[in-house]
Amino acid sequence: MENNQVEKKYNKWIILLSVAIPVVVALLFGVNLRKLGYDVKPLSFLPPIYASINGITAVVLLTAVWAIKNGKRKLHESLMKFAIFLSVLFLGMYVAYHMTSDSTKFGGEGAIRYIYFFILITHICLSVIIIPFVLVTYVRALAQRFDAHRRLARITFPLWLYVAVTGVIVYLMISPYYIN
Repeated sequence: MENNQVEKKYNKWIILLSVAIPVVVALLFGVNLRKLGYDVKPLSFLPPIYASINGITAVVLLTAVWAIKNGKRKLHESLMKFAIFLSVLFLGMYVAYHMTSDSTKFGGEGAIRYIYFFILITHICLSVIIIPFVLVTYVRALAQRFDAHRRLARITFPLWLYVAVTGVIVYLMISPYYIN
């Protein structure tokens, strides 16, 4: 299949996923199964797990960049697939937690409150923006358009790394306020 055909084949999926994922997450975020009368236990054990997944994703991304810079293309490819898998796993756990648990309010005061909300808001905004960046970057590699892949990856990598790292920071900042 020609390189342009590979990209065209995936463009509809990229657009669909880039719109559907944030919309579905936003809708499901507002659904609390317990408040709807379902007998489900809160999945309060999930936040440290999905925060750890964010941390692992950051390490995987850094290792993948190291791998490609050292000519280890197969390793880079495997690590990037793993990073995408980790992001999907995170998303599933995040949604499951919020569908079974009450939202936790940040209890910090003063400057730390502003810092927390700045990190949280930039994390959320970039987590939406990063979806098409990751998908297009990945498809460009699939299409073997490595120059275009490399150019976009220079933008995608720091954004994705920021989202992964700030996910851990947000968890660490709000974790004292979780109610068990």
